[in-house]
Amino acid sequence: MTFPILFVSGLFLFVPSAAVAASFVRRRAGRARINLKLTCVALLTLAAALLAGPLCAAQRSPVPPPGSARVVEIRIDGIIQPILAEFISGAFDEAARGKASLILITMNTPGGLDSSMREIIQRIITSPIPVVVYVSPSGSRAASAGFYILLSADIAAMAPGTDTGAASPIFMVGGSTIQVDETLKRKAMNEAAAYLRSISGKRGRNVEMAEKAVTEAKAFSDTEALKDNLIDLIVASPEELLAKLDGRTITRFDGSQITLALKNPVRTKIEVTTKQRFLGWLAQPDLLFLLLIVGIGGLYIEFTHPGVILPGVIGGVALLLFLVGAEVVPLNLMGILLIAAAVVLFALEAKFTSHGVLALGGVLAMLFGALILIRSPITGMGVSLGVAAGVTLPFALITVMVMRLAMRTFSLKQTGGTAQLVGATAEVREPIDGTGMVFVRGELWRATAAEKIPAGAYVRVVRVEGLMLHVTPTGQVS
Repeated sequence: MTFPILFVSGLFLFVPSAAVAASFVRRRAGRARINLKLTCVALLTLAAALLAGPLCAAQRSPVPPPGSARVVEIRIDGIIQPILAEFISGAFDEAARGKASLILITMNTPGGLDSSMREIIQRIITSPIPVVVYVSPSGSRAASAGFYILLSADIAAMAPGTDTGAASPIFMVGGSTIQVDETLKRKAMNEAAAYLRSISGKRGRNVEMAEKAVTEAKAFSDTEALKDNLIDLIVASPEELLAKLDGRTITRFDGSQITLALKNPVRTKIEVTTKQRFLGWLAQPDLLFLLLIVGIGGLYIEFTHPGVILPGVIGGVALLLFLVGAEVVPLNLMGILLIAAAVVLFALEAKFTSHGVLALGGVLAMLFGALILIRSPITGMGVSLGVAAGVTLPFALITVMVMRLAMRTFSLKQTGGTAQLVGATAEVREPIDGTGMVFVRGELWRATAAEKIPAGAYVRVVRVEGLMLHVTPTGQVS
């Protein structure tokens, strides 16, 4: 059903708008005509992209056969940051809709932001579905924020050759560690330790050893973590983990007990969306720095060399992307700003000769805006890349085309009203003695002149004031 709905809605959006625009332009300028071939290309592009959209979308999760358990797998690989927290939250919602028996989070992280870590932990401890956090594969780690997440799970497991801990809070600005006041540091340390005690205590883990990871920055190997009762299992693979958990009774965060039934599990991996992948890539500190420099440099060149256009477009888009990645501006607001910037760039493309540079900048801005802004509260999914591109390209073509024709219309000389009479030759029908009557362009007009002009003479209109023509004799007589 996705493709027919999108295709029909797309036609209802673009065909009437193109027709109305064409009618408007035809009424304003008789010689201006819509390029029908260009419109057809735009609509065909839309149709093709709408067809590609569902193909780019995530496939539905397989339905487990009767008697099998569904296990949803989520991968944490990298820094804990807001985009990852959003992905985890959406994956938990997907697991709940699919009535999963277990959520398995495999993890390899050096740590990350405290706010994002807490958001993930909140979803874990309030999840109606049991959650297993597994530090895997061998050689991975669950350091800093990852240690908190590991201890918050219903089941904490590690692969051989992994480590965890080193969870002391640090303060960073722009990717660099900074020194803070000793009182502030002690407050942050005590609060972090208390938070970890509350989590590990509820899970029945070793509170004293867990606290040392915060107060002493202590780290633990897999065997040390198991010996100190920080984790529940050491297993070499997810298959071994699920086999050992089948039939195991666990205590949930609220104190209730549940027995896991994981016979013949069907494992479903939930991958990050295009939007989340893009925003996660955008949040890299090195890239953010480059975007900031390119943005400032591009705008500086445009301001000092007006009319170059390309540096200004690149700088503007780079600066907007920097604001998104650095989370200076909320994502929804930034999506709106990007789409508004796209419309402005399309209008400028119609007005100035940029050889498509402004239009390309507008397409990129609208594409990024669509991927960032639109998200369904029901499915948790956003606009697919295929649909975003398919709607953006025809919209850009039609907008630039209509704006260019409209501007051409407004630049045409006025061919109606009294202004057309200036310079015209008229025949005097009633002698002008102060005022009289003249015949010009098929109409009789009252005219005035500085001298007497007999009937039958010809005059030239020099000025129009209201319904009075000011004329001078031409020397011709009928």
